[in-house]
Parts: sequence; C-alpha cells; structure tokens
Amino acid sequence: MQTSCDVQVQFLSPPEQIRRYFTSFYLAEITLPPGETVIDHVQPEWAGLRFFSGSLPSAETPAGAHIAGTRFMATGPSSEAVRFSIGAARVWGVGLLPLGWAKFLQADAARLANVAVDGYAHPAFAGFRPLADTLFGPEPDIAAEYARIAAHFLARIDKPLADEQRIIAVHEALIDPEIVSVAALVERVGVTPRTLERVCARAFGFAPKLLLRRQRFMRSLAQFMLDPTIRWSGAMDGSYYDQAQFVRDCKQFLGMTPSQYAALDKPILAAVMRARARIAGAAVQTLDGPEGGVAG
Repeated sequence: MQTSCDVQVQFLSPPEQIRRYFTSFYLAEITLPPGETVIDHVQPEWAGLRFFSGSLPSAETPAGAHIAGTRFMATGPSSEAVRFSIGAARVWGVGLLPLGWAKFLQADAARLANVAVDGYAHPAFAGFRPLADTLFGPEPDIAAEYARIAAHFLARIDKPLADEQRIIAVHEALIDPEIVSVAALVERVGVTPRTLERVCARAFGFAPKLLLRRQRFMRSLAQFMLDPTIRWSGAMDGSYYDQAQFVRDCKQFLGMTPSQYAALDKPILAAVMRARARIAGAAVQTLDGPEGGVAG
C-alpha cells in the first residue's frame, strides 16, 4: 500500500470570459520521499492538458502507447483508463470541455480520442507549447502560474467557433440522466442523426451511443468513488438493466472488473475527486455541464 504519498489539490475557476470552455484549472502537489513513485489511473474524461514541475510522469494507454519524460502531456477525449506513475511533483491540469476543444484545437476530437501524447511532439497541441515553456517560474507561485494559464487562453478567444449552440445543446442533453438513447438525444437537440454524429465527432470525440454509455458509467463510478463503503450495486446508475451490463461497461471503460478496480490504491485520483466534488460540484469532469465545472 502506498501510504507515503501526500496529495494536495486546489481547483481554481477560469476567468468568467472563458469559463464555458473548461471543466477547471487545478493544481495537484504530490509529496513523496526522494526516489519514490506512485501509480494511479486517469479515468475516462474530456480532453486535458497537464504541465509538470519536478518529477516527470510515465504513462501507458490501453493501446500500448507509452509517454515519458515530458513536462507537457496532452490527452484527447477518452473512453479508457490510462495508467501512470509519477514522483514528487507539482502538476497543473487544464480540462477542456467539448466547447473548449472546438474553440482551441483545429483537429476533430474523434481523431485524437483515447490518445495520450507528448504535447511537445504532437502537432495538434503546438499552440499550447508556449504556455508549457513559461508556466513555472524559479519558485512555486500559484497566483502567477494561474495568471499565465488564464492569459494564454484569454489572448485566443477571438477565434470563431462554428456549431457553438449545437455543441452546448448536445452537452446539456448528455449530462441529463433521463436521456438514455440516441433517439432521445436527437429529439432533445433537434438535429438529424447525421448532424449529431458530425457534431459529436468534431467536439466530443465519440459516437453518440458511446457517449451516453460513458456518461451512465461515470455517474456510477463517481458515486462509488465518493463513498467506497457502498457496494457497486448501490452505486449503479438506474438505467442499467442488471449488474452484468455494468460489469461489461467497467471492463470496457476501465479495463478491469469492478472488484479489481476497487482493490487498486488510488492516492492521486481519490484526492482529486474529493476536492472536485467539494469545490466544483461534480466528482468527475465528464459530469460537468457546458457552463464549466467550477463556479468560483
């Protein structure tokens, strides 16, 4: 058991002008004895940018991609868990909502779904490299670091954004637990199935059916993570037919059974989720609405 790891997490609200593009800005400060590392998993989520000072991470995707030795790691929208290890470090995370992806990246999200890369090496994330180069000063300074992140994005908000209202409408429908079918999603958004597929590929990364399944699973996982004393059966979303269906989803989205996942030590993830639930209102960023996860 990894008992020597201490994780302090702070969530900060993006400036009002750009809040709707982000799930949150957050800082995780990981304290470990010299030479020690901790292993954890990143759950399925929207796209994210992570910037590191101190120990650099090593991460492996289910597809076998390995990323190590970078101060800037970028991920597209995901439907799979990513395993990573890291030592003592300060980590700034920037979560991009689907609207933020469409605003700040040129590539369709579907092209980078379930991708984790060195942000310095992948051309899709080239626009964030100046931020990675300048974010950390010689000494830790949360206010100055936050200001650099905010300034980077505030300087880029004039870029036009197509399909803005449709992206927002799809997002609002996805977080509604009453919307459990593609037909209901199409009706709620008021578009054709083909248009819905196009909008989802551009900004959300996955087909509508998979997005709905992921939302259902993440609602269940968030409840279990916040109260591990309850059984999985008590955390299961009401739209599951039975426990076998939930187990199949767990294997797809986490790569393991519920009991295997429950047995894992999750020192970083658990700290982030507790802080997120307390400050942002939702324990996982896939449950954030299109207005952003942190209200101030």
